[in-house]
Amino acid sequence: MHSVDSAAPTWDPQQYLRHSGHRTRPFLDLLARIPHLPDRRRPARIADIGCGPGNVTALIADRWPDAHITGFDLSPEMLERADKDWAGTTAGGGWLDFRPADAAHWTPDEPYDVIVSNAALQWVPNHPESFAVWIDGLRPGGTLAFQVPGNFTSPSHALLGELCETPEWRDRVGDQGRRYVHILEPADYLQRLTDLGCETDVWETTYIQLLQGEDPVLDWVKGTALRPVLTALRDDAEATEAFLAQYRDLLRAAYPPGPHGTAFPFRRIFAVARKGA
Repeated sequence: MHSVDSAAPTWDPQQYLRHSGHRTRPFLDLLARIPHLPDRRRPARIADIGCGPGNVTALIADRWPDAHITGFDLSPEMLERADKDWAGTTAGGGWLDFRPADAAHWTPDEPYDVIVSNAALQWVPNHPESFAVWIDGLRPGGTLAFQVPGNFTSPSHALLGELCETPEWRDRVGDQGRRYVHILEPADYLQRLTDLGCETDVWETTYIQLLQGEDPVLDWVKGTALRPVLTALRDDAEATEAFLAQYRDLLRAAYPPGPHGTAFPFRRIFAVARKGA
């Protein structure tokens, strides 16, 4: 989910979903820490900001089977896939739908019991400035919960940024390799959400993911961090191939394969903020 501008990345749901198992695990860990809803006499109303292809949004219905859940995203490609795969009545009798929205400007248009976001807010400049509005849009006792990647200083991202800034590429891709780094440290999220009167739980986890296949870290970042670069080079197949070959070689050195696969550490930052009742 991102703001509209001339260089907004084009998303590829199929590429993103190639690592759906590893990408889903942090959201399940986040979902497990969301407290019980304040009023169980009616179906919950839930928003997912930056829903992507909808596969994670659908997991919310496992926790609240009769909930009305709406996923919001700005990418037409992601929304098309989400509508195709997940929209409609859920197994528990709830309802799942998807709408276009920019996370940078989204405000609740009705009271929600839960507002969640999974690996999306890192694309949104100044997203902490929206916390007050989102919490105001919660019912008393409702919860704002999100997780964001915290790995922007790891080799996968640092090498991408350095490559983009070399003389060969800086005029073509500019700051695309470092462009979307808009996260706070865990203690900063804790303070901001607690200042807003919420009972807040913030933590971080580094998942040591064992990836399989040839150049699996490159395959991973093709679905996320590399999207702005691929978008900037999309009209030049030769340049795209050259950039990917250089980046691939850097990643091979940084993440050598082992006997059981390629270990890819991935830090995530989590926050669960419950509004006062």
